[in-house]
Amino acid sequence: MRKNKLGRTGLEVTELCFGALPFGPLQKGLSPEVCAEVVEGALRRGINFIDTAQMYGTYEPIRTAMKRTGIRPIIASKSTASDYDGMQRAIDEALLQLDIDCIDIFHLHAARADNTVFEKRAGALRCLEDNKKSGKIRAIGISTHSVLTVEATAQVPAIEVVFPILNITGTGILHGSREDMEKAIAACNEKGKGIYLMKALAGGSLIGRFDEAMSYARSIPGVASIAVGMVSLDEVAFNLGYFSGEQDKGSVMPIPEQSKKQFIVVKTLCSNCGVCRPVCPNEAILEKEGLSLIQEDKCLTCGYCVSACPMFAIRMV
Repeated sequence: MRKNKLGRTGLEVTELCFGALPFGPLQKGLSPEVCAEVVEGALRRGINFIDTAQMYGTYEPIRTAMKRTGIRPIIASKSTASDYDGMQRAIDEALLQLDIDCIDIFHLHAARADNTVFEKRAGALRCLEDNKKSGKIRAIGISTHSVLTVEATAQVPAIEVVFPILNITGTGILHGSREDMEKAIAACNEKGKGIYLMKALAGGSLIGRFDEAMSYARSIPGVASIAVGMVSLDEVAFNLGYFSGEQDKGSVMPIPEQSKKQFIVVKTLCSNCGVCRPVCPNEAILEKEGLSLIQEDKCLTCGYCVSACPMFAIRMV
């Protein structure tokens, strides 16, 4: 599988990035052992790039897979921390739990934030810059669903990597259209920033249009890699075959039993505290009849609401 330079970071990443969100506690909730086997299979078959996050709870299986294989992949993590101390704790947690001395990319995790994010999280960004100077981080990034944020990032020298949402239907994009996001990405590309994409399959809703969706994502100039969530060795093999060109594109088919995901609110547990609503990156949760309701047609199945709910009322079925 081909590798691409990630902007001016000096990192070369495989075009297929292993997305470590879906098998963790926010979605499938697979055991650490099963998760480690999936990551191990991905590493042994050549994927050299893993995307995770503080909130995903998936550091343990990544660490286990690295120890078993002796392979040290490029790792990107992220934190929603807004101040200096919170971001420092997030960085230290990642280094400790992954058992590494330096993490390759650390993002401001800012799915719903707009172009004021760099002002509102100035302390967190300063922390990332200090940790880069001290050698604990190789590159600083931002993870976002917002066109406004990507546009603003082009003018922020400290941000070297951009991890935006983009898919052929424009699903999940905030503060603009698919075309707006393409232009914002192009502006970042012109500034030499590394770019890799999230949710090219729109949270699984484009599985039935896999080749069309991936062909679109791969056609975007400057995109070095595409993060795809994988929860089984079959999915690893399926995606590797596609990205390596080893399968006839006409025969590429989804694996529906692995891909189906739906989140619901258990009515008897919901207290209507509203905590879940502002954390949803696609504004898919609304209040109805005194309870939170997830709109399935807008849900990106990211699972961020699961960790936010104090009543454990949101479940994946």
